[in-house]
Amino acid sequence: MNRTWGAAVALATVWAWAAMATAMQAPAPAPASLAAGDVVPPFDAEGIDGNMHHVAYGKTPTILLFFLSSCPHCQKQIPEWNRAYERRPAGVNVVGVMLDHEPLGFFMALPVSFPVLRSPSREFTKTFKVARVPMTVRVGPGGRVEDVGAGPQDPIRLGELFRR
Repeated sequence: MNRTWGAAVALATVWAWAAMATAMQAPAPAPASLAAGDVVPPFDAEGIDGNMHHVAYGKTPTILLFFLSSCPHCQKQIPEWNRAYERRPAGVNVVGVMLDHEPLGFFMALPVSFPVLRSPSREFTKTFKVARVPMTVRVGPGGRVEDVGAGPQDPIRLGELFRR
C-alpha cells in the first residue's frame, strides 16, 4: 500500500513540475511594432473635414500621429502635439490619424491644430504596425521610417521627432 501511495505522489510531483514548466514558458511575442528603417506606403484617408486626403512622402519629413479618441494618454498627448506642430520647422508635414470614430463634440472639447484623418481600415493599422497609442512616427523620403515614439512623449522628445 505504501508503494502505491509513493508512486502516486511521485507521479503527481512529476506532473506538477511539467505543468509549471509549461506555464513558465515565455509568453507569445508581442506583435512587431514599427521601427526606424521600415518603409511605409502612401495612403488615402478621409479627414475629419469630410474630404479625402492623400498622404505621400516627398523630400521633407512627415510626422504621423496615431491616436484613439477614447485613450486617456492620447488625450493628454494632443496638447503637446499641438505645441510641437506650431513650432515645427518649415516644410515638415504633420498628419494625425485617428484609429477610432470620434464621439460627438470630441474636437470641440479637445481642439487640434494639425490635420486629422480617419484610419481607413484595420489593415491600415496592421500595415503601420500600430501596437500602442499614442504613437508619433517620423517618416522621411520614400516612406522610410526615421524614428518612432511609442506611448506618451515629453516635449523634449517631441521636439527631437519634429525637428531632427
